[in-house]
Amino acid sequence: MLVLKMRSVRRLLLLLALALTDTATLPAQSDSLAPSRLTTRAWLLGVGRVNRLDTYLSPLEYTGPELHVVRETMRPTRWLAGRISTQRLVVAGVAYTHSPTDDGKAWSGQIDGAWGYHYNWRPAPGLRLMAGAQAAGGLGFQYHTRNGNNPAQARADVALSASLLAVYKFRLGRWPMTARVQADAPLLGAMFTPHYGQSYYELFSLGHYDRNVRFTHPGNAPSMRWLATLDVPLGRAVVRVGYLCDIRQSDVNHLKRHAWSHALLVGYVRHFTLIRPADRRRADMIY
Repeated sequence: MLVLKMRSVRRLLLLLALALTDTATLPAQSDSLAPSRLTTRAWLLGVGRVNRLDTYLSPLEYTGPELHVVRETMRPTRWLAGRISTQRLVVAGVAYTHSPTDDGKAWSGQIDGAWGYHYNWRPAPGLRLMAGAQAAGGLGFQYHTRNGNNPAQARADVALSASLLAVYKFRLGRWPMTARVQADAPLLGAMFTPHYGQSYYELFSLGHYDRNVRFTHPGNAPSMRWLATLDVPLGRAVVRVGYLCDIRQSDVNHLKRHAWSHALLVGYVRHFTLIRPADRRRADMIY
């Protein structure tokens, strides 16, 4: 009997301690969860149109449909109590365009990548503002099917970009939604370009370098990428729909280029963390 009573007392004390721990220290546990372990990853597919001009190949603007793939990863870091977050963004596209008279066709492709850090504010419930910088780079090409001389053009660039985001969480009925707007603009960088009238044979076979790597800034390469998305829960999944506006322009070495892309996006979002499943329910998925 004494042994049974002692066991009952121990169980009662243990239950009391657990109750006090859950009620008194649960917020502290939630706040102490390492924010750098929470990650948001998204894959998006997009369909839209592009308007391209490259005076190295043609003085005409080529327009047509374009397919996009967007991959994004966002993760808070441990710096400044989790106020610094990191983002990796890859945007790839391929397009088949035609001239205004429809007698010229062109294939083009581009892949851009950016890796940046943002500082986070919470000025209002559900609202998160983020500002930071990105290291960005891109590779691309354009091939005109009917050009006999200089049928193709290559593109390569790197840049340091400014980046701004606004993330707003709200509820539509009983469904939690997340709306987001992001704007990125290159500030300083460099790009590869042939000079006006210079062929790739002269450049690579004969070695006739003519200032083919040029410094870029908003004065000679005003560009911007604008991305707006909405996360919608669908069962246990999260569907993301969005709009992409990608404006790339340059006027370097007496050659003008632009690529104005607009696309509608759809894909999915996955939140995951490396902490224990029991603590995962307590973690605040901030993105």
